[in-house]
Amino acid sequence: MLTIDKSLQFEGLDNFFYVANEAMTSTILLVDDEINNLQLIKRTLRGKYNILTASQGEEGLQVLKENLDKICLIISDHKMPVMEGTEFLRRANEIAPDIIKILLTGFTDIEILTDAVNKCNLFQYITKPFDPNELLSIVESGVEKFNLSSSRSLMMRDLQELFYKTIKSISATLDAKDAYTHGHSLRVTLYSLILASTISNDTKFLENIEVAGLLHDIGKISIPQKVLCKPGKLDDEEREIMKTHSLCSERLVENIKQLGDMGLWVKAHHEKWDGTGYPDGLKGDEIPLCSRIVAIADTYDAMTSTRSYRLALSHEVAIEEIKKCAGTQFDPNLAQKFIEIQDKIKEAKDNPEQYYEEYSMLKKKFESKTNP
Repeated sequence: MLTIDKSLQFEGLDNFFYVANEAMTSTILLVDDEINNLQLIKRTLRGKYNILTASQGEEGLQVLKENLDKICLIISDHKMPVMEGTEFLRRANEIAPDIIKILLTGFTDIEILTDAVNKCNLFQYITKPFDPNELLSIVESGVEKFNLSSSRSLMMRDLQELFYKTIKSISATLDAKDAYTHGHSLRVTLYSLILASTISNDTKFLENIEVAGLLHDIGKISIPQKVLCKPGKLDDEEREIMKTHSLCSERLVENIKQLGDMGLWVKAHHEKWDGTGYPDGLKGDEIPLCSRIVAIADTYDAMTSTRSYRLALSHEVAIEEIKKCAGTQFDPNLAQKFIEIQDKIKEAKDNPEQYYEEYSMLKKKFESKTNP
């Protein structure tokens, strides 16, 4: 028989048992019309949490009302009969806004995502098929946040973290539509951050640059696959279709009210300094600073990436092109700064993941929250 010497003191032991006990007494509501999904989630969480289930939205709302003092987290499938998951979570949020909410879906629809973020205070958006270990980790994180969220300010910070994770997820999903642009959004964001940091070290400014970089091409989710991934140069009609992604980016981003003017900034990243860009023909300082920064980073990455119709250009050739287009396509001052830091840009191009870790403002912000 195992005995414990009570004279031994272990740092954090009391806290460990407290957290373990909290987990075992935490109650989670699962709402899904597919019995196989319910069983898989129950097996994943079995022995760690108390589980309540419902097979559709109205039933889930009734279970929620009857167990308001117990439930700390809800996992809902998206596609269900009568009431979809986003509508169920919206109504659940009206009843219990502080309960953690997770949406499980087989779709990557930007409209669904923005609707869920705006209306449901969504904690996480998980695509199927999901990794049980990843689901368990997210649930554990959600339960911990529920237990620790004792103030509205902390809840708002959690929501900001959701935006960061969701934005990265959207940009990665978009890049995955075309093998030739894999990693494009992350690299554009990285180059934009490096360039922006030569102008200012203001945290909010750099956070805005990061979000704009990650979202600048979000409108391409509306472009037909045959145009987006055409193995060759676009004809005139296809080029006009492709140009619509800027306006679509604005429409999608402005639906997320917490992002403020971001819609205007992502719309303008194809404007040119001399006024010949699109969609509005803005000129010079009429173009938002954020858009001018992303425009240079976007063009550099486009030139130094292999496309279906050509091989990647060298770093040196791309820099010469930016130098040549300063004052016509690009803000001349920003183009000069980009040229001055070209060695750092080249290093980042060769190892974007590592450099993104260094320059990401949002990653540092949320890591500092969880690791004080």
